[in-house]
Amino acid sequence: MVTRRQVIGSSLALAATAGLPSSVVAASPGRLRQSASRWCYQKIPLDDLCAFAAKIGLQGIDLLQPADYDVPRRHGLVCTMGYAAEAMTIPNGLNRRENHAAMEQAFRIGIPQAAKSGVPNVIAFSGNRRGLSDAEGAANTIAGLNRLKPIAEDHGVTICLELLNSKRDHPDYMADHAAWGVQVMQAVNSPHVKLLYDIYHMQIMDGDLIDTIQKNLQWIGHFHTGGVPGRHELDESQEVNWRAVCRAIADKGFQGYLAHEFVPTGDPLPALEQAVRICTV
Repeated sequence: MVTRRQVIGSSLALAATAGLPSSVVAASPGRLRQSASRWCYQKIPLDDLCAFAAKIGLQGIDLLQPADYDVPRRHGLVCTMGYAAEAMTIPNGLNRRENHAAMEQAFRIGIPQAAKSGVPNVIAFSGNRRGLSDAEGAANTIAGLNRLKPIAEDHGVTICLELLNSKRDHPDYMADHAAWGVQVMQAVNSPHVKLLYDIYHMQIMDGDLIDTIQKNLQWIGHFHTGGVPGRHELDESQEVNWRAVCRAIADKGFQGYLAHEFVPTGDPLPALEQAVRICTV
């Protein structure tokens, strides 16, 4: 399976030099604010990706480092999710109390930086279990988020704890079920601490997407897409009914962002344009 850490194939580099597809027409924004995850298109210069994103109706670029926060603004976009704490990684996260001091220090720098650049969300991770029970890991994560939430609240930035699958892509990751994440969010109970509900990952772990999302939307601040299986295009080869899921999200009045985080198998820019059209409801 493809992960953020893997190198994207040479087709992306070819697309970067080929220019924008001639068929591109600005998409209607619909009821959902959509963006695209940078790592899926890392061979394409960020300015070129932003220009294309603006043409097809996207409102932002997801998962940027602080040095790139202001690039989307040149194209009328925003960075919809930032990396604000190098101390926090997917395996090394909030479920260990010994990590909290370093993470607080990092966020005291990173969250004001995000706020200054108009970045609404910053990403966070639970970390891997490494023998911790779910209950102990939840208690530790709650304590860590309670330590961080005043920083987020003071600056109007939302910390988004990402749900990932432990079955295929991230073995041993703790925040691997929506129910665990919701329990943590309910205990923290802050408008500036939410879940990043990755639809790809949660289809693998939980299924029951529409009902789970609609019942728990108050605890969700951000969505990611990705075709199942394989984390590829949102097309007829995938098992998720993307229009139905997106309509269900929009029907509940979701005001955050839905970011496309799939790795195209062919031409990347037409694939992104297709995903935007499918999810425009």
